[in-house]
Amino acid sequence: MKLIQTDIKNKVLQSMIDILGSERSQILAANQKDLDAFNRDDQALYDRLVVDESKIDGMITAIKQVKAQDDPVGQEISDLVLDSGLKITNKTAPFGTIMIIYESRPDVTIEAAVLAFKANNKILLKGGKEALNSNLILEKCWHKALEENGLEKDWIRLLHLQREETQEFLKNPPEKIDLIVPRGGERLIKFVKDHATCAILISGRGNNFLYVAKDADWEKTVKVIINAKTDKISGCNALDKVLVDKNIPNYESKLKELQTILHNLDVELLVDDKVGKILTEESQVENEATWYEEFLAMKLMIAETDDLDAAIETINTYSGGHSASILTEDKALAQTFMEQVDSAAVYHNASTRFTDGGQMGVGAELAISTDKLHHRGPLGLKQLVTNKYYVFGDGHVRV
Repeated sequence: MKLIQTDIKNKVLQSMIDILGSERSQILAANQKDLDAFNRDDQALYDRLVVDESKIDGMITAIKQVKAQDDPVGQEISDLVLDSGLKITNKTAPFGTIMIIYESRPDVTIEAAVLAFKANNKILLKGGKEALNSNLILEKCWHKALEENGLEKDWIRLLHLQREETQEFLKNPPEKIDLIVPRGGERLIKFVKDHATCAILISGRGNNFLYVAKDADWEKTVKVIINAKTDKISGCNALDKVLVDKNIPNYESKLKELQTILHNLDVELLVDDKVGKILTEESQVENEATWYEEFLAMKLMIAETDDLDAAIETINTYSGGHSASILTEDKALAQTFMEQVDSAAVYHNASTRFTDGGQMGVGAELAISTDKLHHRGPLGLKQLVTNKYYVFGDGHVRV
């Protein structure tokens, strides 16, 4: 893979910033075509599809942030001189070609491409058919920015493949693919895992839990639950399950208060059999599969738990490994929870909605990884490189 000088990369990004500003009306018009053709039964997917002035401003901001970051390629990780005289330097290096498969979200066409390109990777973008018009014009903008700076268009490409064609592409790629990132729901992730023949980095599934400890500050708790559930239902960092310690003071009255507040916000509730004895009018969970489900809707499950250990066991059994939060005033209890819960991000007295590159100081993100190799959490610019060893000798041979 040819290495591009940092100043050329940044010139491309500046061109893209200017082009997005000048093409606003055309981008909005293209997105409106997608919105008009979309069936709004899936509100979460519709929300992800929308591009408005604010979303374009966000795209421009993301590019500016990446442009301002140091080039992640060629950074020294270690430098050793061995007793033998060999000098061994380990440096960061591009992956090569990254493929990302995503549903809706035209802004991913910007964020994924800007990160991959600044990290000197080529990127293949497989967006959903529901965002075709939006993605086509954004790809056109990218190609214009590349050509203005003397680079080939194939650094950033939109793939036009149907489901069967995508399946064949994954099994027998016509070119070398170094990494595939499926960014979406369970069905998409399974589809990629079933068919891909190269490295996969899993992203997208939420099913996030919040544990209310017996000493939790109730005012904080309600505030955090409302934000985590209702701020953006289409986000993979939205809240799905609340576990309430049965030993919390005024347990029944607090459950009923939470029920009233959430109903007033049009949140549908599901409860386990124990909470169902108190919130008798709510639907009870009938199938264990619900515990594994990411709702992406104004829906929340409330369940009773015995204590910290039971809450940790439940979360580690059913969650998507994305985000989990504890509400407690006991710092030692919080520390135990955060150390033992197996999630990419763990929180103390805070909303799961902060699991986001921009909110966590990473900047623009390719995705939120729930894998443990090679990185877990927001995939920002620094995470889109691998490494390479440079070994310098003087006629050295191994004996």
